[in-house]
Amino acid sequence: MKTEGRKKTVLLFIVSLAVILAVFFGGVFRTRAYNRTKHRMTTTGEELFTTEIDKSKPVSINAVPRGSTWSKAFDLNDEGLTEHNFQAYTYDFTVINHTQDEVADFSFVLTFNQDVFLSSAWNGALEIHQHTNGGEITATVPDLREFHPDDYPLKTFAVDGEPFIALHAGDYCRYIPSATMNAREVPIAPKEGTTPGIIMYVRIGEDISESTLELEYKFHRLLRSEPLARIAGCCLGIWLVALIIFAITSAQIKKYKVLHERDNIIINESIETFTGFIDAKDPYTNGHSKRVAQYTRLIAEEMGFEGEELDRIYYIALLHDCGKIGVPDHILGKPGRLDLDEYQIIKTHTVRGGEILSRFKSLKDAGMGALYHHERYDGGGYPEGKAGEEIPLIARMICVADSFDAMNTDRVYRKRLSRQCIVDELESGKGRQFDPKIADIMLDLIRREKISTEDR
Repeated sequence: MKTEGRKKTVLLFIVSLAVILAVFFGGVFRTRAYNRTKHRMTTTGEELFTTEIDKSKPVSINAVPRGSTWSKAFDLNDEGLTEHNFQAYTYDFTVINHTQDEVADFSFVLTFNQDVFLSSAWNGALEIHQHTNGGEITATVPDLREFHPDDYPLKTFAVDGEPFIALHAGDYCRYIPSATMNAREVPIAPKEGTTPGIIMYVRIGEDISESTLELEYKFHRLLRSEPLARIAGCCLGIWLVALIIFAITSAQIKKYKVLHERDNIIINESIETFTGFIDAKDPYTNGHSKRVAQYTRLIAEEMGFEGEELDRIYYIALLHDCGKIGVPDHILGKPGRLDLDEYQIIKTHTVRGGEILSRFKSLKDAGMGALYHHERYDGGGYPEGKAGEEIPLIARMICVADSFDAMNTDRVYRKRLSRQCIVDELESGKGRQFDPKIADIMLDLIRREKISTEDR
């Protein structure tokens, strides 16, 4: 994996983790806000006093009276009344949670539209509100079953020694559920319910069906139930898996790179050793193969090649003169101009190099540089007289690099050329001996001093 690509991947992991955390904390804030929200619902009449459960609402409540089994005579005006005129009803107020969240708390306010006398209630507390000419009397009775009139400022009425809390039209009571181990009315688990009960007396023949009930409740949503938190959790899981895969892959790539670099060192040293034998045949060209390979690599870099492809080009250029291994020493080292026969022999090094490298299967197109680096762009080169784009690109690059090194080094038959002469030769050779684009790249490298004309 390239360093730049690795940096981008690491940055992507950091950014994606930041997004996941932002989504997660968004879920945390949403959950807290949701749990703080109070929900209210007002109901009355047939909607309230029914046995049918409304599952369309998050939380439903319905009041179902049990059959009246006893009655009493309430002599409200001290008329000596003995006939029973009020009957007792036990109302079950069933609160059901229809959601997947927990109902953390609830309470309901029951406002009456006629005279009612509270007798008893269980589990929860009752907050009583009585209106008087002077204002309002309020008191909270923790357990109506243990109610003692002397302990509260409430208006009461006693029948047969039993105290009742008197409520008139407009008065109301708030039921506060109990969280004790015995009652466990709150919290209400998902899809569960609870049923507080209140016993009250109303006039015979009447009921409280026209009373109004207002239900107030709050949810407690667990973080794992919040959609954003679930999404963040899933994404985090995917992120961790991706991170593990990335870490494993990076380790494998690092291991591969170490092995690859070691192999490259072995290959490079082997090829340089081999080319050293070739260069040693002519002390005036010693180091030529390596320099040509270095120049070719610089040209390839300017053309956009990178990585293993750049290494491949370097090795092919390093081997471009391998065919000279079969050229007699007296021809390679001849101080004067070669005669026609000698020139024909020297030309065979390209074909011989191509044949030698044809067996180098692990280096793709290894023989192209050796076989065609003496072809000319105008078609006047050897061994096949190829021209222009017919000449393999690697050979066109080596041609420029090889010619530059030949001009920039001392030879047995002449001294190296000056910088200006080299530049002039490259300029004049564009389109004739050299690929114009590659020649321009070499000239630019010289101008930028990435290649020095004083190299030996």
